[in-house]
Amino acid sequence: MPTLVAELADFAHHQHHRGLPAAVEGRAELALLDTYGCIVAGAATDPARAVAGHLAEQHPGRPLHELPRQDAALWLGTAAHAHDYDDAQLPTMVHPSTVAVPTALANSRSNSRSNSLSADSTSLLRAAALGAETALRTGAAALDGADSALFERGLHMTSLCGTLGAAVTAGLLRGLDPERLAHALAIATSLACGLLEANRTGGTVKPVHAGWAAAAGTTAASLAAHGLTGAPTALEGRFGYLAAFVGPTARPEALTEGLGERWHYLDTVIKPYPTNGFTHPAVELAVLLRAEGIGPDRIDSIRLDLPGPTLRTVAEPPEAKAAPPGGYAARFSAPFAVAVALRGGGGLGVALEDFPDAAVHDPGLLALAARVHCRAGARESAAFPGHLGATLHAVLRDGTTRTLHVADTLGSPARPLTRAQVEAKFTANTGLPPLARPVDPAALLAALEPAFTAAAAPVAAPTAGGELV
Repeated sequence: MPTLVAELADFAHHQHHRGLPAAVEGRAELALLDTYGCIVAGAATDPARAVAGHLAEQHPGRPLHELPRQDAALWLGTAAHAHDYDDAQLPTMVHPSTVAVPTALANSRSNSRSNSLSADSTSLLRAAALGAETALRTGAAALDGADSALFERGLHMTSLCGTLGAAVTAGLLRGLDPERLAHALAIATSLACGLLEANRTGGTVKPVHAGWAAAAGTTAASLAAHGLTGAPTALEGRFGYLAAFVGPTARPEALTEGLGERWHYLDTVIKPYPTNGFTHPAVELAVLLRAEGIGPDRIDSIRLDLPGPTLRTVAEPPEAKAAPPGGYAARFSAPFAVAVALRGGGGLGVALEDFPDAAVHDPGLLALAARVHCRAGARESAAFPGHLGATLHAVLRDGTTRTLHVADTLGSPARPLTRAQVEAKFTANTGLPPLARPVDPAALLAALEPAFTAAAAPVAAPTAGGELV
């Protein structure tokens, strides 16, 4: 009986050559468009600047397209995840494309000092999709009911699961055979890491987790290509990945059940708003309330009914969420995100430009956020995590009440964004027209050179972020 890494590697290798279902390839194309926009938008953030400065110090004068693959992946992944605007999936809480797409771009070259491509657009998209699917299945194996055992242990799902997915993406683009690809996966289990403590107490390291996963997976594929081997039972063994990181609740069967028939990648959410995904239904309701002509000056108070398990991330402690310390922390606050959405914004209703650090010092926004109160809604809690919904009860200054409800947030599998909406988000993030089809990986990397060069310029040390969880 084949081991889990062997089964996953054989499947990925076969599907990469044979082709993917049309829906999966279409999803990968949207993911490339969306994630590339997130890279451009995230290039100027403190985490991306820190990584670019580090790489410029290690490789003086080297442009992005001439960096070693793992270093290019490190920066691309960090920039992609810098705003938490990249796609995600429930209930695993894995952000698959923020690792898979940067890995695919970084590994699309024939060697680390050449801008020539070994992968065309189709190969790149397939490799990214298969890496993302591997990451999501790894996340599913860590679920204990609706909760992730990784999260409960303080481990960052995107980083740990993404490293395995990145090994698949990089290995496929390097042309590894199934045996070597299995070794890349096994090696990746020894390189996976990422702690969530910075989310709780402050720090800017979290986006680097995605970049490190892309870099570590790329390194695992390279080591396998050069003959290094990993444990055959690296996933399911007594001292393997699942035992070490997940524990007794691990579900190894989730890694392979329905393989080729059930695609977790189709369940991912492309985010319409630049906020934590748990805030999205509330943000959408605030946008709808605003569209009815009900602005902040007409509102006395708001009660939000949210799924109970989401409260500790976006609503607790209430005092901190009503007055977040910075723009990044504000995007993890349901009260503050609702306040911003009620005032109005760009993009699909709320855009990145609506969450500058200065926004958290705006007296009007702070006063409005203080009037937004969150609680666990019975209907919303019962439906979660299969459905991410919310109910907004607005008490108006004239004494009347307006109640709005959404059962599934915009961008969810039940209500996916249209291509036009994804393109609108891309343009809001980049100021550019949508990518040409089919995409040219070399052109994409070349177009990022100015952003990387600017990010690598010396800047002041980044400041710590605020408490998010």
